[in-house]
Amino acid sequence: MLKQYKPTSPGTCQLIKVKAALTKKEPEKQLVFSHFRAQGRSRSSGRITVRHKGGGHKKLYRIIDFKRNKLNVPAKVVSLEYDPNRNCFISLVVYKDGEKKYILAPEGIKIGEEIITSPNAPLKDGNRLPVKNIPVGTAIHDVELYPGGGGVLVRSAGSAATVMATEGGQAQLKMPSGEIRVVRDNCFATIGRVSNPEYNVQVLSKAGRSRWMGIRPTVRGSAMNPVDHPHGGGEGRAPIGLRRGPKTPWGKQARGVKTRRRKKWGSRFILQRRK
Repeated sequence: MLKQYKPTSPGTCQLIKVKAALTKKEPEKQLVFSHFRAQGRSRSSGRITVRHKGGGHKKLYRIIDFKRNKLNVPAKVVSLEYDPNRNCFISLVVYKDGEKKYILAPEGIKIGEEIITSPNAPLKDGNRLPVKNIPVGTAIHDVELYPGGGGVLVRSAGSAATVMATEGGQAQLKMPSGEIRVVRDNCFATIGRVSNPEYNVQVLSKAGRSRWMGIRPTVRGSAMNPVDHPHGGGEGRAPIGLRRGPKTPWGKQARGVKTRRRKKWGSRFILQRRK
């Protein structure tokens, strides 16, 4: 649910945030650890290798169970929590043998529900089973790329892939981007859509809130000098000149250009590229 704040101060003017019924403020101690964050800099040279990253509030990493490889052992959802390292919510589940794990929370999951990983699991949001046992047209997330490798596809807030077809040991999935991709049909996937679908509608309202999240300022190329950017220089507001389309700071095409390597090994698993 989105909440629009009253403009009682400049920091709350136009502020819109997601308000969810989270159940715990403190994470499970045995499932967190402190980790080094490069924050856009190379660990060897210390130089900026990814722009616009740095600073941000200190945070602990939550250990997420992307494999969910405890087959035929039911687990009970005991909490719905915020994770500062991702844009969706996470759930703490307790298996029947007492083990606790964090998983990506599917949309609509409730406290006290029971979920399971099994080839014969019922088609209920949060259950995990092989793609070959999932009917065509079902929304899934946290999809494995290799059997037993753990979910790597479709993990961001509000996203879901759709099962298009299953035949000959392979399954065709329509990704959130519109791309149609092939995976092995014995790869596991979780039923349902990822939680927090309203994440991208939030309005941060002030620059400081972006800095808390580790996002540094972005400067337009046209506001720079010619030595710093191909769009820089000129008197007043100037166009980009005789260049064919906008450029990156290093002179490469910035929009409408395919950046995927032509000979990448995984290209043969893509049946239809995203538009």
